Amino acid sequence: METAEILDAARVGFAGLDAPPSAQEAAIENLSTWLCDPRFAAYRAAILALVEKARFRPLLDGFYRTLPFGTGGRRGQVGLGPNRFNPWTLTTSISGHAQWLRHTRGDGPIAIAIGYDVRRFDNLRGDLDREVVSPVDGLSSRQFAEIAAEVYAAHDITVFLPPSDGLLSTPELSFAVRDLDTDGGLVVSASHNHPDDNGIKFYHSHGGQMVPPFDHELGQFIGRVERVERMSLDRATANGLIRTIPSDLHNRYIQANIAISRRPSARNISIVFTPLHGTADTTVGDVLRAAGFPLIVEPSQQVPDGSFPTVPFKAPNPEHETALRRAIDTADAREASIVMGCDPDADRLGVAVRHNDSWVTLNGNEIASLVCHAALHRHAHTDPLVIKTEVTSSLVSRIAESHGARVIDHLLVGFKYIGEALFLLERKGRFGAIEGTVDCFAVGLEESHGVLLSSAIRDKDAAGGALVLAELAAHEASAGRSLVDVLNELMVRHGAVHNSLSSLAMNGATGRARMDAAMASLRSSPPSAIGDRTVVRMEDRQDELGTFGEIRSETDRASRNVLVFTLEKGARLIIRPSGTEPRCKIYVETTGDVGGDLVLLKRRLQVEGKALAHAFIHLVLDRINLELPDWGLEISDLMSIEDRIRWCHNLIPELQTILETKPDTAIDWMNQQLTGDTRRQLRPGIEALARTNSDLGDLLLPYFS
Repeated sequence: METAEILDAARVGFAGLDAPPSAQEAAIENLSTWLCDPRFAAYRAAILALVEKARFRPLLDGFYRTLPFGTGGRRGQVGLGPNRFNPWTLTTSISGHAQWLRHTRGDGPIAIAIGYDVRRFDNLRGDLDREVVSPVDGLSSRQFAEIAAEVYAAHDITVFLPPSDGLLSTPELSFAVRDLDTDGGLVVSASHNHPDDNGIKFYHSHGGQMVPPFDHELGQFIGRVERVERMSLDRATANGLIRTIPSDLHNRYIQANIAISRRPSARNISIVFTPLHGTADTTVGDVLRAAGFPLIVEPSQQVPDGSFPTVPFKAPNPEHETALRRAIDTADAREASIVMGCDPDADRLGVAVRHNDSWVTLNGNEIASLVCHAALHRHAHTDPLVIKTEVTSSLVSRIAESHGARVIDHLLVGFKYIGEALFLLERKGRFGAIEGTVDCFAVGLEESHGVLLSSAIRDKDAAGGALVLAELAAHEASAGRSLVDVLNELMVRHGAVHNSLSSLAMNGATGRARMDAAMASLRSSPPSAIGDRTVVRMEDRQDELGTFGEIRSETDRASRNVLVFTLEKGARLIIRPSGTEPRCKIYVETTGDVGGDLVLLKRRLQVEGKALAHAFIHLVLDRINLELPDWGLEISDLMSIEDRIRWCHNLIPELQTILETKPDTAIDWMNQQLTGDTRRQLRPGIEALARTNSDLGDLLLPYFS
């Protein structure tokens, strides 16, 4: 097909999609560039294959915009087009970073450290035609890191890389930037995202992620890049511009974490740890082994593998109990009492605890509360400091204050803001109204399973949190208590808190437009009540007269796209679009004083929190003219809202009809519609449907087991 024919076919195909006309036109314009410009010649066959097979949805989503620069870098699906992560979006980003470094640092020597995780693009989603070779096929995080190194080298910037058979986690990269005294850093990782995703994050010379307005300045440099220069890896190595990270750096990283120990005599508890096929055996694993804990690494998930073959839903996120299931089974077999796990780049910590002969998986707020309590035990500084994000549980603040600590508890979502606070304390001796030095730093915490205890590192690091929690668990086990007992005691003392997180994943250009419309509607017409609770106050973090003052940049505006609803009876609800995933996140907190049975109070707060979350989701969906039945809210939020609606309103009624009229064809129909992961994601919704319609539930449930 000629270019004009391809574009005409794409234009017709896009018109049949539920997508804004502006997105369709932008996609056509970008598609034309990629088809005509010699720089993208290698992508033509893969683009043509999608057009010929009428695969217009992934084509539109890949071309309707340029992959946004946000949360310190770029992250997204690997694939074709400017809205995908690929060598073009990578190299233009690195070239822009190199130019920004030259602009800010001058003509002298500049050095960068690069870390990366285990990812490899294998087109598991099937968005590309598997029969046609594409330039992104099989690209690993290591290969992306080497491409980045070639661009830096072309700008006469020295690059420190791990050895070719090595890996370097996000927290150890942050440590390396400081330890090697480089001018910045880069991590190639998509953290806990699907295996088909990848991305980059940039780091300042102090080891923390880029924050506004610097990330905006960097984004402007990146946006102006049109041509990219690269120096071959061999030539750059021969010229001394690509060097191997010294092997002894790893031991210094381990010792920095060992130094934050709070109970060095409490090391006699057996732990099962899973790195979920990622990098964390070199961080959490090595730290716990160096501390002397009896450590069992989950054997089926120890080997690095970017396809995450044993992880349910291909979601290597320790926030989900399903990700820890294999390690829990091993802990049962080995009679261990605690399980820990990490995402692929080793910055998030998941924990499950054996309590009263059953397993309890702790959420991020519970982990934060326990880590705060453990970190403040015998802290060396007389005036310790705890730093947390706004969406993290208020229980953390109460615990910190009970230890006599000062608290910074209003930060925007993102550990980069905790890193910024540490940098300003280090450089200026002040952050906001807080005066001090980094010596007073006790712990940084965020609800999404992020913790930091060593100021030698400036991003979240699961290793330090794993160490102090393991010590606390060992100490309590000697008295016959678990971490759950400690958490309950903290709530009795400081008030019960229930925190929950819901999310609305939305697909592509249409989903982005819906998220923007929902936030605009909530701003212009705030609800007076959510569920049965009156809204006492709504705060818009983009309000320049509010907490954060003047907006520093467009990246700052995006980070501040947060609405906070304070409700009666001590409840709070926060909504924000994610900066790294196509989803809106909804945080709900309910609170209560413990005057009687804590178990009953916690259960009541959980029920109230769920009711508020569901009421708010219905409200948000109504604002964008979407509808989902109550049972549809129980479907895993790993599934997009569009797919949940399609199942609830179309496919489940179709299955019901098939079962009632042609039951012998149901299995074949199901096999066409479902993968194993989809079946598991739908099951909670089908169970909820069965509770309200037992006859229909009895009919459907056997097909979702």
